[in-house]
This record gives sequence, structure tokens and C-alpha cells, in this order.
Amino acid sequence: MRTRHAVIMANPELQERDLIKLTSMSAALADTLRRHGVTESAASLAAEAGVAVFKVGFERWIAGDEERELSRLMRESLDELKAVTAGR
Repeated sequence: MRTRHAVIMANPELQERDLIKLTSMSAALADTLRRHGVTESAASLAAEAGVAVFKVGFERWIAGDEERELSRLMRESLDELKAVTAGR
């Protein structure tokens, strides 16, 4: 994954494709939330926040020298987002 990420970061066209994939993921998540009764604005906000948590966690995982689990880094990113929005 680190090699893949380095190739993407070195190529603007691949960076664009990666952003399109993240946008598609956010749209799919928001659509699923809406189908489960979440309001439009809340679904969009939650989906975008989810993608942000994923991106930050993934970047930390890729950059890390130690072998930490991706899921743990995403949880830490989510906890940081919760702390920021709670005013801590």
C-alpha cells in the first residue's frame, strides 16, 4: 500500500482519480444514510466526515514507521474529530 500511495502522490492524474473515488464513496455513504431515514444535510455531513476520518487515518497509517492497525488509526482520527467538535 505504501508503494501504491507513493505512485499516486507522484502522479496528478492518479491523485485526481483517487479524489473521485473518495467523492464516490462519500456519495454512496450519504445515499445509504438517506435511505435509512437520515436527513439530507445530516447524511451529507456524516458522509463527508467519515471520508475525512478515513483519509486522515490512512495517511497516518501510510506515514507510520511502526506497524499499527489501520482500524486503530481511524478510531483515533474519529476520536480527535469528536473532541474538536465537542470543544475539547
